[in-house]
Amino acid sequence: MSHQVYAFEPPERFVAGTVGAPGERTFFLQARGGGRLVSVALEKVQVSLLAEKLEELLLEAQRRFGVDLPVEPPAEVADNDPLDTPLDEEFRVGTLGLAFDVDTATVVIEAIAVGEDEAEEPEEEDEDEIIAADRDRLRVRLTPQATRAFIERAKRVVASGRPPCPLCGQPLDARGHLCPRHNGYRR
Repeated sequence: MSHQVYAFEPPERFVAGTVGAPGERTFFLQARGGGRLVSVALEKVQVSLLAEKLEELLLEAQRRFGVDLPVEPPAEVADNDPLDTPLDEEFRVGTLGLAFDVDTATVVIEAIAVGEDEAEEPEEEDEDEIIAADRDRLRVRLTPQATRAFIERAKRVVASGRPPCPLCGQPLDARGHLCPRHNGYRR
């Protein structure tokens, strides 16, 4: 089975976004460039983690390689537009990989498709690497400025959902929720 690598090095646009009402939102990473548009679906927690890990990666690059990093993205790169259409999900993301390319001072993000066997027990690392090579992937290469803009938008997208319960941190819906901190009583 052949796998597809969607490479955008660099993309014209790379954003996290959602479709649907809070509580039923589907999260996407979307890359556009060279007349192509690629959208991959992922979980809210993956978007949140990606923003967090990218921030750590930028700080590490600054510390280790003296890369001059923007603290804030320039205002003109703030992207609050909705996702581009048509919104066709290429695949669901199982694994996210991040790297900093010292030679080009760019951040490389890889979103790798979920494998059929991913629900099973994880195997040894080496086997996982071989298996992951047979999966579709989206690869983008971003400047530190573009990475910072992606992080800021991803944080806004994650935060714009349902407010968290002040006791347990789980999202509240309009009817409240069964809070584990209240022994099953509705808030």
